Amino acid sequence: MTWEIWYTLGSIALVIAALATNRISPDTAMVGGLTLLLLGDAALPGEILPWTDGIRGFAHPAIVMIGALFVVAAGLQQTGGMEIVAQRLLGRPRTIAGAQLRMMMPVAVMSGFMNNTPIVAMYLPIINDWAKKLRISPSKLYMPLSFSAILGGKLTLIGTASNIVVMGLYLEFLAQPPDTAQAWTAGIPAPSAQLQFWGIAAIGVPTAIAGMILIVALSRWLLPERRPASGVVLDARKYQVEMVVQPDAPIVGKTIEEAGLRHLPGLYLTQIERNGRVRTAVSPQTRLEADDRLAFTGIIESVVDLRKIRGLVPATDQVGKIAGPRQQRTLVEAVVSHNSPLVARSVRDSKFRTKYNAAIIAVHRNGEHINAKVGNIVLKPGDTLLIDTHQGFVDAHRNSDDFYLVSQVHGSHPIRHERAPVALAILGLLVVLITVTRMPPVVAALVCAGLMVITRCVTGTEARTSVNWQVLLVIGSALGMGVAMEHTGASVAIADQLAGVCQGLGPTATLGVLFLAASLFGQVITNNGAAVLMFPVMMATAQELGVRPEAFVFTLMVAAGSTFLSPVSYQTNLMVYGAGGYRFLDYARLGLPLTLLLAVMTMFLAPVVFPFS
Repeated sequence: MTWEIWYTLGSIALVIAALATNRISPDTAMVGGLTLLLLGDAALPGEILPWTDGIRGFAHPAIVMIGALFVVAAGLQQTGGMEIVAQRLLGRPRTIAGAQLRMMMPVAVMSGFMNNTPIVAMYLPIINDWAKKLRISPSKLYMPLSFSAILGGKLTLIGTASNIVVMGLYLEFLAQPPDTAQAWTAGIPAPSAQLQFWGIAAIGVPTAIAGMILIVALSRWLLPERRPASGVVLDARKYQVEMVVQPDAPIVGKTIEEAGLRHLPGLYLTQIERNGRVRTAVSPQTRLEADDRLAFTGIIESVVDLRKIRGLVPATDQVGKIAGPRQQRTLVEAVVSHNSPLVARSVRDSKFRTKYNAAIIAVHRNGEHINAKVGNIVLKPGDTLLIDTHQGFVDAHRNSDDFYLVSQVHGSHPIRHERAPVALAILGLLVVLITVTRMPPVVAALVCAGLMVITRCVTGTEARTSVNWQVLLVIGSALGMGVAMEHTGASVAIADQLAGVCQGLGPTATLGVLFLAASLFGQVITNNGAAVLMFPVMMATAQELGVRPEAFVFTLMVAAGSTFLSPVSYQTNLMVYGAGGYRFLDYARLGLPLTLLLAVMTMFLAPVVFPFS
């Protein structure tokens, strides 16, 4: 091999080592690797990676489409559309296996049509509460939650970013003018839009079903029964907050338990006031009625979750009088100063809403139980106020003498429940545009992202902040590194080595070896990086064997996304790592048999669905 190949492989090896140690972020490692390759080309121009080719990946259609899909996912999150569906699907199974299946099936289906990360992020608090209700250790559910999202990513083209990357590379590959390198692909038509979108389903559906069955069968022995490493927060501020059940609320007529108000984490329902009568011993079988006033005591994070329940609103009428759009509202904590004009006045007499365009919904006083309605509480220095207000409150009063400290509560923007049907309709439109029309997927994604903003399912600011730029940097850098592997001949050299390993095995067994190689790459350089770096290897190997490339393309889609072996191999694995109280090797115990199952199934299914000749 030439020094250019050694330099390219060495740079990529450094990236892999950096990612494996988990000491620097994936985007830093990948951009650093791309920079090394560009520096090498500066020493010997045109031999490793021309700078124009190196940065071209950041303008790749896959980058644009993935960025747009982040906005679509944000619209679904901000409207609570998927949460409504999720809560209806989970139910109350009686066994751990039943709970795992009830959870994994909808997660897998949803992840076939939207980014895995927001799905898992949305499900985590739901599963946490659900596990408490079912008296199941969360560690029995969190890893299957992540793994089912990964399995569901193999159902459609947009199921995961690596699918889009591989298909984009394949379309570019077929579009190149035939020469000695691509002559073997002459006469192979570009896949139709339907095949692009649903082609992977022929492999993804059976592997996802088999994978979920394996998880249920083995989790009894291979999944630990642990509590989260970080569970209870000591000395957390607890607030007493009153909420009113609106007449049109979907929880009207349901029992406390059915409405999900019985086992709220960090929150306790202390009493119900109905028609002027107060009930302090609240039975879980008590049915909710319109205009019930519910009194809760709990930590701030739980109060935020409480506000997201459809049909529950703060009991104070001052909230409805705050000027400005509801979508721009947020919760703020503010500590009353000794010099504040609020001191020694009741909340009602302080004219708080008139002066600050905000409403006090709860008061915390050093753990003291305040036996009074919010409007009747006489404020003291050091009281922490929980305020419903507009986004500019923090900046306007950060240096005010009225408060010692003012801080915004993260994630407390109101959910736009009324927009949930619109967001779900836009998601359906995205699927239709990609599968039924001839519109390019990237254009369809941009159209639907724009519709999310136009229909106010998500604001412009939320759309910008929803884009995970780290993911886009990783993919763009990986695309540049993939070009370097092709340009220097490193991919062909690796293909030759793999062909030597697979010599005499035949195309089917070769698919299995390449599957494992791509999957191992995905554990350390992300699924997108593995897809980009292994694509030229797949094409070169198919050429060496003289077979059609489709089976290799779709095998790479499945393999690159099979990131089950470590918590750092995929973002959803990392999200459930601490929440489930897992250890590093817990992933390999369940992930290794799952990876081997997918490898065996794919190596036999791919040639059947996409024949070699």
